[in-house]
Amino acid sequence: MKFRKANLKYLIAVIGLLFSLHQKSYADGFPLRPGRLLLNPSVTYFFANKGWDSLRILRPFPANGQFTSTTFTLSAEYGISRRWSVVAMLPYVSNTYQQTGYSSSTRGLTDLETGIRYYLANINYIYYFMLQGTVITPMYVNNPGLGYGLTGAELKLSFAGSGHLFGANDYFTIEDGIRQYFGTQGPWQDRYSATFGLSLDHKFQNQISVSFGGFYSVSDFKKFNVNPALDKNFAFNQVSLSYGHSFSKEFSVFVSAGTFVSGRNTGDGSNVSLSLILRPFK
Repeated sequence: MKFRKANLKYLIAVIGLLFSLHQKSYADGFPLRPGRLLLNPSVTYFFANKGWDSLRILRPFPANGQFTSTTFTLSAEYGISRRWSVVAMLPYVSNTYQQTGYSSSTRGLTDLETGIRYYLANINYIYYFMLQGTVITPMYVNNPGLGYGLTGAELKLSFAGSGHLFGANDYFTIEDGIRQYFGTQGPWQDRYSATFGLSLDHKFQNQISVSFGGFYSVSDFKKFNVNPALDKNFAFNQVSLSYGHSFSKEFSVFVSAGTFVSGRNTGDGSNVSLSLILRPFK
């Protein structure tokens, strides 16, 4: 049976929203020196042909359906002082859903995120606690294929540190962000992630990392039990593996692969991504 076009628009939106939980493949959570700029352009490809329903039962999409998404993201952080920095992130997506006898696509800028970070404290300059406030601003009008179309805000707490394991340098980051979209029945969301990375050499040129993260979203609107972008009630967990190589202190490349491992009212998919870390100012 063919999905109705309205339902497809929301299906594309929700998987795109879930996919926007971009697992950074470098050690985020550590302070940036004053006057330093960090740029993180990335491209990610996502594929899904099955999904979990409201009872967490995994089924293929009907009529050989499949969803693909390519996301181009530019993230930036600028250090103001030893404790303060400003951040921004802007994604552009191209989403396509296809099934037998039907195809639907949407593309464009999604939600601009701008925020400010404050590094609350550190322990011997090894472990850092960070608090970040973010404003979410939709860059589109009346296009449910690109997101909720609602202004939102997020408060995120991060704990990051570094050390030594089996003679190698390691780092970790643990983050949890509470997000609220404003407006009629705007969802409340908990976004969480944990990353552990390990350097493969003493020159810090090569590293690998593993990440676990997820979404938990709730709203008073529960009428539609298939499409979480419409009812705004869904959950999922994801794991990813990354490899990074630093050509210099100013330029690094990361390659990542991830997959969803559990969910409710969401698609089950996998992704690969290429991410660059640029520090144009010394």
